[in-house]
Amino acid sequence: MLVEITEDEYQVEIDLKYATSDNFTGKPVYARAQCFLHEVAAHHLKIAVNLAAEQGWRLRIFDAFRPSEAQWNLWNHTPDPEFLADPRRGSPHSRGVAVDLTLIDASNGAMLDMGTGFDAFTPKSHHGNTQIDPSAGKNRLLLMGLMTTAGWDFYRNEWWHYQLFDSKTYPLFGDADIAEPLTAK
Repeated sequence: MLVEITEDEYQVEIDLKYATSDNFTGKPVYARAQCFLHEVAAHHLKIAVNLAAEQGWRLRIFDAFRPSEAQWNLWNHTPDPEFLADPRRGSPHSRGVAVDLTLIDASNGAMLDMGTGFDAFTPKSHHGNTQIDPSAGKNRLLLMGLMTTAGWDFYRNEWWHYQLFDSKTYPLFGDADIAEPLTAK
């Protein structure tokens, strides 16, 4: 079951890049900025939020549940299996068990430097890349530590992407599984 993730209830910032033109396609992929996760993933998100808060951080979410229809739109734009899941296999995002996010300073809202921006489809986005500033590498490790402690697995090519360890066991969801379709026409 998918549940809505709101800023107030989950104490996160939501900046869904695919609801804007500020993404690699250059146009909105979602019709609106509404954030969902599978209820199990939402539970693990709350754990991560609490761990981050204890250290003076907050989470900013760039993407979460992505309807299968939206995954097809992304794939048709840029069919790059290094950074996008082939929709024929299904994405953890389309199962509601993946989240793209970063850390921000809870005192001032400043985003921590992660060495690249979100959806930078380059080797510098890979975990463990040594061509980024060492402080950005530490920030990535901080995010990874919080997320893995909260029950999330990381994707080696994207510092921002986390998914549940058993993500392939969850069913795929599409626009028909939420009250109002999310994918932009």
